Amino acid sequence: MRILSAIFVILLTAALVFALDTKWGSIPPLGKFLSPQQGFWQNAEPSDEDYNASLKFSNLKGKGTVYIDERLVPHIFAEQEEDAYFMQGYLHAKFRLWQMEFQTLFGSGRLSEKLGNDPRIIKNDRQMRREGMVFAAENATKEMERDPASKAYYDAYTAGVNAYITSLSEAELPIEYKLLDYKPEAWSNFKVALFLKVMSKDLAGYERDLEFTNAKSVFSLSDMEQLYPQVSDSSMPIVPKGTAFAAPGIIPVKPASADSLYFGNDTTLNVIETVKPERTNGSNNWAVSGSRTASGAPLLANDPHLTLSLPSIWYEMQITTPTMNVYGATFPGSPSVIIGFNDHIAFGFTNAMRDVKDYYAIRFKDASKKEYWYNGGWTPTRLKIEEVKIKGTPTLFDTVAYTVFGPVMYDESFTNDVTGTKAIAVRWMAHEPSNEGAMWFKLDRAKNYNDYLAAIKGFVCPGQNMLFASKSGDIAVWQQARFPARWQGQGSFIMPGEDSSYAWQGFIPEEENPHVLNPAEGFIQSANQRPVDASYPYFIPGNYVVPRGVTIHQQLSAMPRATPQMMMALQNNYYNSQAADAVPLLLKYLETDTYPAYAKELEDWDFRATPESRAATIYQAWIDSLEALIWNDEFSRIGKPQVRPDEETLLELLLRDSASRFIDNITTPVVETLGEQVTKAFQSAAADLAIEEQNNGLVWWKHKEPAINHLLREALLPFGRQGIKAGGMGNTPNAITKTHGPSWRMIVHLTATTEAYGIYPGGQSGNPGSRFYQNFIDDWTVGKYYKLWLMKASEATDKRVLGTMTFSNS
Repeated sequence: MRILSAIFVILLTAALVFALDTKWGSIPPLGKFLSPQQGFWQNAEPSDEDYNASLKFSNLKGKGTVYIDERLVPHIFAEQEEDAYFMQGYLHAKFRLWQMEFQTLFGSGRLSEKLGNDPRIIKNDRQMRREGMVFAAENATKEMERDPASKAYYDAYTAGVNAYITSLSEAELPIEYKLLDYKPEAWSNFKVALFLKVMSKDLAGYERDLEFTNAKSVFSLSDMEQLYPQVSDSSMPIVPKGTAFAAPGIIPVKPASADSLYFGNDTTLNVIETVKPERTNGSNNWAVSGSRTASGAPLLANDPHLTLSLPSIWYEMQITTPTMNVYGATFPGSPSVIIGFNDHIAFGFTNAMRDVKDYYAIRFKDASKKEYWYNGGWTPTRLKIEEVKIKGTPTLFDTVAYTVFGPVMYDESFTNDVTGTKAIAVRWMAHEPSNEGAMWFKLDRAKNYNDYLAAIKGFVCPGQNMLFASKSGDIAVWQQARFPARWQGQGSFIMPGEDSSYAWQGFIPEEENPHVLNPAEGFIQSANQRPVDASYPYFIPGNYVVPRGVTIHQQLSAMPRATPQMMMALQNNYYNSQAADAVPLLLKYLETDTYPAYAKELEDWDFRATPESRAATIYQAWIDSLEALIWNDEFSRIGKPQVRPDEETLLELLLRDSASRFIDNITTPVVETLGEQVTKAFQSAAADLAIEEQNNGLVWWKHKEPAINHLLREALLPFGRQGIKAGGMGNTPNAITKTHGPSWRMIVHLTATTEAYGIYPGGQSGNPGSRFYQNFIDDWTVGKYYKLWLMKASEATDKRVLGTMTFSNS
């Protein structure tokens, strides 16, 4: 009996050991996860965490010190330039390692390797590979390492990341590694490049070529120009209207076959892009000359609008070496300060919204994809066998063909209903060899306009409005990148890919990129609008946004003596200039007295989308209802994917022509008028609003439900922040939507001693168990700012210093 009992105990123990050491579905091995020594308990950071450390690494060239302040912002002081980047890499890894690696796994199409057999994730992985993300990063890495100075800085940063990774114990792993049961890999310069390509996709990967191709199968070219105009009636361009432009340095030639094979082709597609960047990834920035400020010193403001997430995309930092003293927002995963200021200048960025991605129809010889028809003959492809590893499931093999244009993104094996030998290849500027990081190495050290100009030259992708202001008094902006020189209409639709006649014929000379230096009106603003008026001599299709730029221009024009506090108010401004134009039009054509209270609230509205506003909810519901009534009939004839005209396009169309043929519902025997459609839309919206009012009182923030999710979204919902009491719309300067908005607000006053303010919606730590994980969100929500401390080494004993880390080689 004793023997049987002993055997039972042994078997039970073995079963428990096996059970606790095994991953069950999405549940990590509970033995490790619950272990007091190395499990998730170790991620609960004490409120009095000790941030002091003395670190020694043989690959350092000198000594360095990091002072961690009361907001967990590190202030790096390094004797040697390369050591500063080593220390930056170490700190990025210490506070944001899982985030850094996750973003590169996303970009390389490797999420299934860690997250398992989810069809949505597998599709994402395949698209990343077929879009050529790794191909782009490989090209960039070669270019980055071709320059000895850049390579030295990248190598130092990578060494710093790896120094932290190799020091990690099981207990110190970020909690996401423990939950998903995997460990971090070594960092590399390639991963830096890959991270920057992920940002390129986010900022310069949105285009509408596939959707426009489908729309063209139903609409005429003149219809397309009305529905998707390139020049808005109301836009306030970055370069002041009326600016004279030089004759173009390159004049691309339209192919002789374009009217028949391209514009006249009415092919319909059914291609579904799995991962589409956010349509509204944008931003605001502006600079005000000293002639229009109360102090006489320039002001620069920037707030990039991105998908909001935890851990936050930004990490605040100061870096001081013998050649630079720079402060601002950094990207965990890449060296340098990205948006910030130094002792002489300030700099910021907004998205150019230019289309730098085109598609070409490819014809393979047969299903092997080994050859495609090009310039009158069968041309070999380069085949790459992609191994998509899937946790817990056999590897998926995907053959991707590379053509003269780039990788074949869609074919019969991937989200495309065409069969046989038809396929679609993608040509994207992000595939070009480039060294974007080199710009920031120079910009962080720039002292004047000429230094800034030298720093930004050669930047390839993504296109950015690069704003500048200096203590010497200059303000400037350049829309900088390498932009294709296109003939009129080129790249709006899928192009024939059977010969070279539709290939890009060259690039717009860099000196002809839109730019402004010290304008007469005393300020510069960019908010993702088209940068120039219709007189610019190139065809520059893009995904432009109008209303924010209009509001910002109006506000700055009314500020003869601007102050930092006025800049804060403008960044937090909830005014919707588009609604100010739309509401009078809607009320004018409203032909009913039902739901009079809703109409009265709009009549009395000040057009500010404050958190508590009811009118903002009523307005958005009415506009959404009207858009559906106007467009559903025509667009029901169009296949997927499709994109409907922007809200601003509909408004301008109705203001310009109240009898536009698009107002009529073509599926009914009668011809509807604008009054009938506006009224029907209002009644439909009001009926829904009356129901919603019972639940949330139509309060704007409750209606749109702003949230900042963890990068794994629903999978780790408790690690995010829900129910944020924030106002704003995509069309207001403070463009907070459901999961998107100002990701870093910064204002720099370039007085003799720099005065700067900033905040972002998150916290410095990537650890959900830290008090520094999301401690900025409440202040960000209500429009508060922190004074940015450009620390001096002599302030080492300041009470704001929370901890000190020393770095040396012995």
